[in-house]
Amino acid sequence: MADPYQTLGVTRTASEAEIKSAYRKLAKELHPDRNKDNPKAAERFSEVTNAYDLLSDKDKRARSDRGEIDADGNPANPFAGMGGGFGSGQRGGGFRAEDFQGFGNGEMDLGDIFEGLFGGGGGRRASGMGGGFGSQRRPPPPQKGADIQYRLAVSFVDAAARKDQRITLADGKTIDLKLPAGVEDGTQMRLKGKGQHGPGGAGDGIVIVSVGSHPFYRRDGDNVRMDLPITLDEALNGAKVKCPTVEGPVMLTIKPGTHGGTVMRLKGKGWSTKTGGRGDQLVTLEIHLPDDPGELAKRLEGWQDGSNPRASLGV
Repeated sequence: MADPYQTLGVTRTASEAEIKSAYRKLAKELHPDRNKDNPKAAERFSEVTNAYDLLSDKDKRARSDRGEIDADGNPANPFAGMGGGFGSGQRGGGFRAEDFQGFGNGEMDLGDIFEGLFGGGGGRRASGMGGGFGSQRRPPPPQKGADIQYRLAVSFVDAAARKDQRITLADGKTIDLKLPAGVEDGTQMRLKGKGQHGPGGAGDGIVIVSVGSHPFYRRDGDNVRMDLPITLDEALNGAKVKCPTVEGPVMLTIKPGTHGGTVMRLKGKGWSTKTGGRGDQLVTLEIHLPDDPGELAKRLEGWQDGSNPRASLGV
């Protein structure tokens, strides 16, 4: 049975990030879509995926490190340390003839030993040994098919508003996906039974979300920020202006005498949160002078603003 650490090419002390990085690199190289004429690559892809599924689960990884489960996640052989079995006489394994001395005329009831081992009276049949210990172990379940990775490119606006996305699977079928709350770049979604087929059933589809950037929106935690240009006239006299949001434009009221750099908050117009709510959109107002300031300069000729807007900066 392959060691999951060796399968991914990492040390036993590797961090979660190192394990994840190694898996992504191998999965990209071995993905069935890139190795359609190489069946060994598909088999290796399945081994790498199984190893990652085990090591990415903290509980399974700990049990594997303790030898409680094997690389497929099945219970380890409970008799692995018993060596050659009863009467084998081999050093370091099993029971030896000299271990039974002191039980009177060399006779003993092996049923008591078996009953202690297995917790039941079935061990009384030990004199015949039946089918041996190996017959008590259940065969491992049939292995599922390999998982298939998909990369889903989602626009900034769609991710913020959690708009449904359509994806085409390896079999050519298309399905609509609901983005999870709090989706971000690198979020993974598992599609049960949408992987490769195997003796134990189909594997899963693993969808990795890639969120794009935006020309004027930017994410700040659960909020969305943007800079909104306004004219000098709108800042001086006040106005109602259109402001874009991830769900369409809204009307924004500018108060007379508004300063450049003022931040206005649009409640519930931000990013979807992991709790299912929405953050806010934070709009920073930027005062733009006319493209041709000549007319404005004529109107202000002879006027000078005597205030010091940098007084609070100590200059």
